[in-house]
Amino acid sequence: MLERHELEAFLTLAEELHFGRTAERLGVSTGRISQTVKKLERRVGTPLFERTSRSVRLTPVGRRLDDDLRPAHRQILAALERATAAGRGVHGTLRAGFGAPWSGELLATAADAFLASHPGCEIHIREVPLDGGVRPLQDAELDVLLTAFPAREPGLTTGPVLSNEPRVLLVPAAHPLARRESVSLDDLAGVPLIAPAGANSRSWLDAHYPARTPSGAVIPRGPVAASWQEVLSYVSAGRGVSPGSARGAHYHPRPGVSYVPLRDAPPVEYGLVWPTSAENALIRAFAETVAAQR
Repeated sequence: MLERHELEAFLTLAEELHFGRTAERLGVSTGRISQTVKKLERRVGTPLFERTSRSVRLTPVGRRLDDDLRPAHRQILAALERATAAGRGVHGTLRAGFGAPWSGELLATAADAFLASHPGCEIHIREVPLDGGVRPLQDAELDVLLTAFPAREPGLTTGPVLSNEPRVLLVPAAHPLARRESVSLDDLAGVPLIAPAGANSRSWLDAHYPARTPSGAVIPRGPVAASWQEVLSYVSAGRGVSPGSARGAHYHPRPGVSYVPLRDAPPVEYGLVWPTSAENALIRAFAETVAAQR
């Protein structure tokens, strides 16, 4: 029978793919996580993770086990949460933030559904600018944030991926790339890339605004933007290009901006993030409601 600490260690490591972050999230030592995983692998009879000095990856068997266990684990947690909420009552004020407008719409819909079931709660929703990163969570200005992943910062818990959006490149309408049906990441070589700065982490910036193309060519930096309105203004003025989500074309149409599919770029993943130390029944119940509304 799979013990609880084995289940949590396996599922957390499968999500983080990093022994140190897994140990931090579970509040144990890295050695404890390693021992637990090795014990589980001996029970299964085959490696569940491929380990090198630089990376940790799931094996095919490990990936299948993760796919089989994770939904059941979520159902168990949700059932316990519902029982706890029924026994103690979920109450209080929740401050939720979003970056993309469609994320704000999802939060608003979820808030309506949540308040219908928990009338004693209050939910306040506000937008976080492009250069805000997860700082509002770290500064205790927000309780949860619906943002583009990755958001693997120390002290933060990331929920499941709630949506995947195709990635596009915002280019000036008069630019030669605007006439193509799609572009490649290698087409960014020599084209100034408009990117935010502010509180965004290096890992987040590298994921969305790379410094080099897949072939190794340098991607020059363009103007620094603090908001999507600044991005759109710089692009329409011909100051550079910027990656984004395809849905942005419906929310941010501009005569001088073309949205061209990035055919070889991974989709943008969105999900909820919250401070691990502040997690409570209210946050968990709201996260469950948001997931149900997607």
